[in-house]
Amino acid sequence: MLKLNRKLIVTASAVTAIALFTAGCMGGSADTTGTTVTNGVPTIDGAVTYPVVNDKTGPYYVNPQVAADATKIFNGRVPTANELAAWDKDVMPDGTGLPEGSGSVEDGEELYEAQCVSCHGDFGSGGGGYPSLSKGNAVDMQKTLTNNRWHDAEADGPSRVFGSYWPQVSTLYWYIKDGMPHPKSKTLSDDETYALTAYILNINEFEIDGEEVDDEYVLTREKLLKVKMPNVDGFEPNIDGPNALNDVRTFYANPKNFGAIKVNPSERCMTNCQEESIVTTRIKNGGIKDFLPPMNVTRDLPVEKHVAIDPVEVYKNNCAMCHSSFLAPGSAEWAGYTSAGMDTVYAKGIKGTEGGMPAKGGASLSDADFKTVVDYLVTGKVK
Repeated sequence: MLKLNRKLIVTASAVTAIALFTAGCMGGSADTTGTTVTNGVPTIDGAVTYPVVNDKTGPYYVNPQVAADATKIFNGRVPTANELAAWDKDVMPDGTGLPEGSGSVEDGEELYEAQCVSCHGDFGSGGGGYPSLSKGNAVDMQKTLTNNRWHDAEADGPSRVFGSYWPQVSTLYWYIKDGMPHPKSKTLSDDETYALTAYILNINEFEIDGEEVDDEYVLTREKLLKVKMPNVDGFEPNIDGPNALNDVRTFYANPKNFGAIKVNPSERCMTNCQEESIVTTRIKNGGIKDFLPPMNVTRDLPVEKHVAIDPVEVYKNNCAMCHSSFLAPGSAEWAGYTSAGMDTVYAKGIKGTEGGMPAKGGASLSDADFKTVVDYLVTGKVK
């Protein structure tokens, strides 16, 4: 939850994300009330377990065989030390998990232009459905987090990008190392990850220990641990330290902390949980009926003029990063996909694939224009 001038703003997704992040995907059993507990303490998200009774869980019927199989899966087994070591690759703010290494802003810029710009845009400007990484000086942008449009719909809103919003720089290194570049995650070396981190700090105009992260700057483990993020104290509740779990439980146990007004604050509930807080006033006699001039009731949308696209340019801007090395334009590799029919190829491309390709490759195209780009990829020719 982002903390803004001591006024708290929260969404259901934010609560869920914080709860899952702090508790982990924690399993557990259910007490006699159905509340999910771990080591005798209710889980942070307040989850409720409905046991299967007479082939029903709550009001719903279940397949007994499926339920039995699911129980076996969820009970699982204790992972081995090697399995835990392979999975536990997180990088913490105190430096835990952060390897030795170094990388320059100059090298990071080259890597960014080669592997990141097609999704995140020039200088981290964003585009094609992928997030911006910078909108200028991080300290200045952090101040915009208190902006709102309650009184002026045309006013500038908050700028939530890495430099202004994220509380810890270690998350940036971790995310790049573990998940980037898409879809070739885990291919960057430690030094390359330091270089990309340095470049992103550069375009967010950071200073480290009083020194500007300029074009000549070389980032090391020691220097990265000295980065102070502008929004480090911008979130509630506290999810760091040995008492983090109980701090979160205590915070969400009090509805006033996140703007809720429960009918019975001490009780869990699923319906009619909050007092009515919106007053509705209705106009007598059915409201306004006659308009001068008369109200336009036409429902037709304006006709949009279609502008022909250049599939080669679309390919360069949205597809080349991945398809230059696999399923390139006109490649014989396409034969393994077109055998199912072009309609299948179109459909998978429009919806996205399990292999990691986003819907329409992240491009903002109509279905017809996207099919034109696919035709170019398959044939290597522009019709």
